[in-house]
Amino acid sequence: MGKNIENLKKQVRDFYKGKKVFITGHTGFKGSWLCAVLKMFGAEIHGYSLEPEEDKILYHVLHKEDGKADNLEENKILVTQITETFADIRNLETLTKAMQNFQPDIVIHMAAQPLVRESYDNPVYTYDVNVMGTVNVLEASRKCSSIKSIVNVTTDKVYENKEWCWGYREDERLNGYDPYSNSKSCSELITETYRKCFFNNQHTGDSEKGGNASISSVPVSTVRAGNVIGGGDFAKDRIIPDCIRTALGQTVEKEIVVRNPYAVRPYQHVLEPLYAYLLVGMMQYNDNQLQGSYNVGPNREDCVETGQLTSLFCEAWGEGLIWSDRSEKNAVHEANFLALDSTKIKTMLGYEQTWDVQQAVKKTVEWAKSYSNKNDMHKVTKDQINAFMEI
Repeated sequence: MGKNIENLKKQVRDFYKGKKVFITGHTGFKGSWLCAVLKMFGAEIHGYSLEPEEDKILYHVLHKEDGKADNLEENKILVTQITETFADIRNLETLTKAMQNFQPDIVIHMAAQPLVRESYDNPVYTYDVNVMGTVNVLEASRKCSSIKSIVNVTTDKVYENKEWCWGYREDERLNGYDPYSNSKSCSELITETYRKCFFNNQHTGDSEKGGNASISSVPVSTVRAGNVIGGGDFAKDRIIPDCIRTALGQTVEKEIVVRNPYAVRPYQHVLEPLYAYLLVGMMQYNDNQLQGSYNVGPNREDCVETGQLTSLFCEAWGEGLIWSDRSEKNAVHEANFLALDSTKIKTMLGYEQTWDVQQAVKKTVEWAKSYSNKNDMHKVTKDQINAFMEI
């Protein structure tokens, strides 16, 4: 990693020290990692999410008080030192109150129904959460005068997928195919409308008649990330969690089952897009001309077939682990090839990929084996964040 990238990462760390960051979806996989990162940077966090029901999710792992380290307090990330509101993102009144009480500097919106296959089973719920959830976050934000930067996290699947052999750019047509992808395309369009109509002009409504004054000149960006992997992802219908469950003997199958081994995806470690979200939040905070939409995906050589990714996992895990092709007949529609062109965020903001796909898999396996061995996961997580940030 070059000196310029090291300096930029230091700027990001220093910027968030003491900043008040409001995070929706903070109990999810990405959200839990983001809370850990921001606590290490010295930020003050308020999380807004549904109360998690499952025990084996990263949120609970990083909230545990016990550990194996001799000096736990030195290693502990102290994710417990955040304030939280457990409520539905579709409840505008509760969301607005939580935001007003916290008075954040920065809002990062990640709450979503994030699974493609789930969106086929529950399309109405998916649209309700992903579309109206975005409306509510932006509506609550424009009523909060403390906010100086807003980042809406979407997905690489927002584009109309034409199975091109090159990556999509930010100005390509938005039209996700399945309910999840399409709901995120809608979220992008909603964000653009709010940016133009409320956050970047002088429209204030009729306050004398009860209108809500808008905030002018608050930068708002969307960030479209590729598929993420990393320690602590226990979700269903994701390839790496499925690999880990099989490796740990938690499935009936003795070998990893891959349902779509030839699909190419932009796989990256979860810390890559999280760093990008923080970078965008900082850069537009300092210069609102940098707001907009940004892709963040791995380099082209790290966009691999799911079968290749599984082979990398088997190699990293060892112990004779293998996988088998179980391509599904009449499966729900999923793109065969999907890649992002991240030239814009690299050129305009100085972002560069830190870990290639092989390193990302190795870090994921390292975390999973440590968790299985009941190691101190506060220290393991902290060490991986430090390694990524070159601290």
